[in-house]
Amino acid sequence: MPSQGRRGSALVAAAVALVCLSSVLNFEVAQARIRTPKTYTVGGAKGWTFGVGRSWPGKKQHFRAGDTLVFKYAAEQHNVLVVNKAGYRSCNAPANAPSYWTGNDNIKLVKGHNYFMCGFPGHCRAGMRISVIAAK
Repeated sequence: MPSQGRRGSALVAAAVALVCLSSVLNFEVAQARIRTPKTYTVGGAKGWTFGVGRSWPGKKQHFRAGDTLVFKYAAEQHNVLVVNKAGYRSCNAPANAPSYWTGNDNIKLVKGHNYFMCGFPGHCRAGMRISVIAAK
C-alpha cells in the first residue's frame, strides 16, 4: 500500500505542475496579444500638405486608440486643428478646437473617429483634412 501512496502523490504533483505550466503559457500568450502603440507620419514622406486627405491614410492602415499621428509641415504655412465631424465636413473649426502650430506635432488617437484639418484659409477645402478611425 505505501507504494500506491507515493504514486498517487507523484500523479498529484505532476497534475499541479501541468496546471502551473498551463497558467504560465496562457499568461505569455495574453501578453503577446497586447499591441504596442504605433506612430504614423501623416502623408508619409510628403507630410501634412495639400491633397493629403485624398491619399492618406491608405486602405491597409489600421489605427488603434493610443497610436500617435505625427504631422510634419512648415509651421509658417500650416497648422493642425482637431475638429468634430461637423467641422471636418464644413471646413469650419469650432472656436474651442485644439490647435497645433509647431510643424512637428504628435497627436494621440482616441477610440472612434478622429478628425483633423488645417485652419489656414482655403487649406481644408484644398484637401488638408483627414479622418481616422481608431479601434480600441
